[in-house]
Parts: sequence; C-alpha cells; structure tokens
Amino acid sequence: MSDVKNYFGSMVFNDQVMRERLPKDIYKALHKTVERGTPLDISMANVIATVMKDWAIEKGATHYTHWFQPMTGVTAEKHDSFISDIPGGQVIMEFSGKELIKGEPDASSFPSGGIRATFEARGYTSWDPTSYAFVKDGSLCIPTAFCSYGGEALDKKTPLLRSMEVLSKQALRILKIFKKDDVRRVKITVGAEQEYFLVDREIYNKRKDLMYAGRTLYGAKPPKGQEMDDHYFGSIKTRVSAYMKELDEELWKLGILSKTKHNEAAPAQHELAPIFTTTNIATDHNQLTMEMMQKVAERHGLVCLLHEKPFEGVNGSGKHNNWSLSTDTGVNLFEPGDSPEDNDQFLLFLSAVIKAVDDYQELLRVSVATPSNDHRLGANEAPPAIISMFIGDDLEAIVKSIIDGTHYEKKEDYTMEVGVKVLPKFRKDTTDRNRTSPLAFTGNKFEFRMPGSKASIASPNIYMNTIVAEVLSDFATQLENGETTVSELIKKTLTDHQRIIFNGNNYSDEWVTEAEKRGLANLKTTADALPVLITKKSIDLFTKHGIFTENELHARYEIILENYVKTINIEAATMLDIAKRDILPAVGKYIKDVADTLFVKKQLGAEFNSDVEKALLGKLSELNSKLYKNIELLETALEKGCSSEDILACAVYCKDDILVKMANLRSVADTLETMVSEEYWPMPVYGDLLFGI
Repeated sequence: MSDVKNYFGSMVFNDQVMRERLPKDIYKALHKTVERGTPLDISMANVIATVMKDWAIEKGATHYTHWFQPMTGVTAEKHDSFISDIPGGQVIMEFSGKELIKGEPDASSFPSGGIRATFEARGYTSWDPTSYAFVKDGSLCIPTAFCSYGGEALDKKTPLLRSMEVLSKQALRILKIFKKDDVRRVKITVGAEQEYFLVDREIYNKRKDLMYAGRTLYGAKPPKGQEMDDHYFGSIKTRVSAYMKELDEELWKLGILSKTKHNEAAPAQHELAPIFTTTNIATDHNQLTMEMMQKVAERHGLVCLLHEKPFEGVNGSGKHNNWSLSTDTGVNLFEPGDSPEDNDQFLLFLSAVIKAVDDYQELLRVSVATPSNDHRLGANEAPPAIISMFIGDDLEAIVKSIIDGTHYEKKEDYTMEVGVKVLPKFRKDTTDRNRTSPLAFTGNKFEFRMPGSKASIASPNIYMNTIVAEVLSDFATQLENGETTVSELIKKTLTDHQRIIFNGNNYSDEWVTEAEKRGLANLKTTADALPVLITKKSIDLFTKHGIFTENELHARYEIILENYVKTINIEAATMLDIAKRDILPAVGKYIKDVADTLFVKKQLGAEFNSDVEKALLGKLSELNSKLYKNIELLETALEKGCSSEDILACAVYCKDDILVKMANLRSVADTLETMVSEEYWPMPVYGDLLFGI
C-alpha cells in the first residue's frame, strides 16, 4: 500500500464521505450540530443512519456497535447485526436514526462507584457526532458517550466533552476583551505520543506475570540494559519495522494521523506519535491506536506491552500529552503575535495556565494516578510526582522582567519594556528540552509528560481543561468588571504563582527539598493522591462548571481506589503462584543436584575439591529459606486482607504492607535467579525478553 492518500481514512465515515453521500440539507444540519451543538431532528438522523449503514456494508460491515469508553480503562462494544426479518424467511439490512443516536447496553457489569445498585442494569449510550464513525472487524463503530439510567456519566467521554465546552466558553470571554469578536469557538487540541514495548510471543507465553499482571513481578537485571544508549533512535530491526509498517497502514485506514515512529531508550521499547487533532477525537484515536498495536503485534508473533513499567531497572513507558488552544479562525493562543495586543493575549493565557497548574497541582497528579503509573513516576525516564512547569530560559527571563518591572533584553534583538508590551518573537526551541519536567511549554503547546502509557488521555485533559477554564473565568470577570487591567493581572498572577516554575533538574534530591520549601505537593502514590479528588475545593470546581456532579466525583474516587486494591491483590496472588509452583521447585531441584555433586566428590576422596559446591550449597540453602519465609509473609498479608469498609484504608494497606512484602519476595527471588543454572530457572529472564526479537 504505497499510495497512502488513496486509502487514508478509507474505513471512516468522515466529512468527505458525508458531503458526497448525504443530501445537502442533511449535511448542513449535521455540520451545524457538530460545530454549534444544535439538536438533530430524528427524521434527519434516519437519513444519516441509512446512508451510514449503506456505506458500512460496502466496507464489509454486517453489524453495528456503539463504541464507548467506560471506567474500565479500555473501550467497550456490543454488536448488533443490520439484519431484520421479512415474510418468506428473508432478511433486509436496516439501521434507524434511533439506533444511531441511542443504545441501551447492559450496564450492570461496568464500574459505577456506587452510583447504581447491581440490580439496576440499564445504561445508555449516546452518539457523539463530533467523532467520526468507522468500520472495524466487520462492524460499524459509532463513538458514543455512556451514562446511567439516572443520567450520571459512567464513562470518560462525557466529562471530556463537557470540559471542552466549558473551556471554549471561558476562552471566548477573554478573546472578546481583546476584540476578537470573529472567533466563535476555541478548540482544544492534543497530540498523544505513545510509548510501548514489543516482546516475542513465545517468550511472553512463558511468563505468567506478564500474562496476568502486564508487568514482570520477578526479574534480575541483565548484563546489558540501556547503558550504552544504542537503542534510542537506532536502526529499527526488520521484524519490528514490518510490524510498524502494518500498524501505520491500519491506523491510516482509520483516519488516525500516525506520524512518527522510532526506537525508544530501553531495549525493545518504541514510540509512535500522531499529528495534533481535537481532544475528544485524539482520545478516541489513542484508544484505537492501543487496540491496533496489540492486534497487529499478534499477526507478527509479537506482544505489545502497554504497562507503564513492565521491566524493573529500565525505562518505563509514558504517554506525553501535548495540549494547546486554538481559535476556529486558525490562531494558536500560545503563539506570541506581532502586535502589543497579541503579546498581552499570549501572556494572559500563559499566566492562566501557570496559575491553574499552581492552584490545582494536586488534581493534575490525581489525573494520572494509577497503580501501574506509580511504578514509573520518579524513575529515570519520567517526571517525579511533584508538579512543576518548565517554560524555557527566554520565557523565564520575560516572566522575571514582568514581575520585577525591568527591561527584558535579548541578544541581537530588541528590548521590551513592560509598559510598551512588545514581546520578542520566540524561536520554536528557545532552550534545551527538559525531559525531567512534568509540564513543559514547548513553543506553542504544553507537554504533560506524566500520563501513563496504557491510560486513557481523557482524564488529564478533563482536568487540564477544567482548571484552566476556572482561571479564565476568574480573569474574565475581573476584566469585564473593570477591577484590573490586563497588564496588572498578568503581573500579579506571575508574581503570585512563580513557585510552580522550575527549569532545572526535577530528578535531583535538591529539587525535592526545594519543592517542599516552595510548598509544592509530593503525592508519591495513587493512595496518597486520590483523597484530593473529593475535597471541597475539587467538588466546588467540578460542580461549578458542570463537569462532574458530586456523586460522579465520589464514584470515580471509589472506582480508581478499588482498581488500585484489585490490581495489587492480583499481582500479589500471581507472585505467590509463581513462587510456590515454579521458583521453589526449580531452586529445590538445583540444590538437590548441587548436593548430589558434593556427595559424589566426597565419595571419590580428598583429591576432589568440593569447596565450590559447599559454598554454593550454603548460599542457595540460605536464600531458599528466605524465599520461603517471604512467601509465607506475603501469603499471610494477602489472606488477612483489609478489614476496613473504607476503600482508602484498604488502598493504604496495600501500599504500606502488601507492596512492601512483594518487593521483599522479589528481591530474594531475583538474587536466586542470578545463581541458579539457566536450565533450571522456570521462566525466560530479562535478557530473553528485552533482546529476544
């Protein structure tokens, strides 16, 4: 498939298809619905449904499904065929506007966080016309929102769409102050870089921990890891290149703008990056990308690992969320303009983000809180759990000049006096990249580096949209009421919130100390972070803007903590299974054979030196005893469980007790792995996994 432009989006019911196939009045009405949120009449929906069905059948579809994103972290589908019976034992293919707009899946088995009782099974899916339908695996997939019988959001799309509307509304208020009356909508755009690992399927199938937990629960450091920096941007192996080629083709058919591919820092680690698009579409596309990554891997005898930290001691995988704002007239609001008014506009929006991140730093940490991401944050490839912002040397100097009321001087350029407000043009790269910063301004966007590789990008974008909307709302009110001027507001905001700006090394111990002095939060784990979600401050924020009700917030709090507890329990149970059924017998067999060798040498006489076997046997026996003791300790902790009905208390128990005992058990087992002969060890080791392709 060399001519990409001929098949790009071929499986998508996109704008071009709609323009060609829909009657003009129907197309215009649908376009109005997408652009302005105008309700769509059922008669028009019937026409759209028929045309959509005919197009899907041409693409090989026999079924349709409402494709939605419940709180499970993956997408969900219930497939219904287009067939409808007619007299004479025949069938016709039908699809109505009602079936397009609304679905009624059984919601009883999806996480609800107590919003509904188990016996209250009804849930509704509702078509999102702003995200194109597509054909996948013989089904027409219709992107939808998902809510309970009572109307509460049970998914990630609904609050995301709400947050996009709210941020657009508040940004428009600011733009009107700058006389930008031609702007009707502000678009939130996102590009999500996706990191992942590829391992050989045959090797993967011999690792229970990878199959059950998605990460290795045991594994000693191999002789070679990523120390040589030879994998990053290196030549792509033939087998991996074939995988990447097919993945691109599958994504392009679905209209996903897959742009960049390369080897990442760790052995067997890679990255895919798309072109920016509207946030809800980018979220849908990222979910599809992860699904396709795993499906295409199967065809190549590979497994795609999306866990944030599948291997201890080497880089984990993140999902860098590049977030920006632009008008429907094509202006990026984070681009400094040529005029003083544009300069002020840029600085005001920049100030709003700085204030939002400072005021709601704990919420941003919550937005990326998962048990798997806890293993990654703070490691050598990921930012720490402390939220801060990197803005680059030029911008930091400008911010300082505004705070101090001094001149900003730029070599071979011109001087900006704050009162004149002529901002120098920025080069795209005004300083070196800071890979250690959680949130970096990178030219005309903000790169949020904390989201984990397997998580939906919906949550960080919901939170980012909402906190910035809140600050813009406050700014707009002050300016509309004449309480302050733009220049005064910029200066006050930057002065009050400069503590969140840090351009240095976020990995250093000195920064942890400095951040504490600045009063910045350091919420290291999901259990530490989640209580922030249901504080009065958070509830007031989200309910004020209609993003979440208080019930919906409490539900998400319960769901995330319950997932945390279940994940750790599954991992602990898997560790015990492997230790008791695989590692203990293997070590025992090796000890027996070493002991047999020692016995034979003794029988043969003093001329046969047995010092090696004696020393080895002593170390192995000691470690085996420690292994068994740690198995018992973890088993007891798991059986004891958490007696509290408070889900947070159970999460804390898992963090402080079970995870600690898991680490102790792993430490002993990993030491044994380095001593037991390869032919006895019951599973492939890191060297096999990382260098097995």
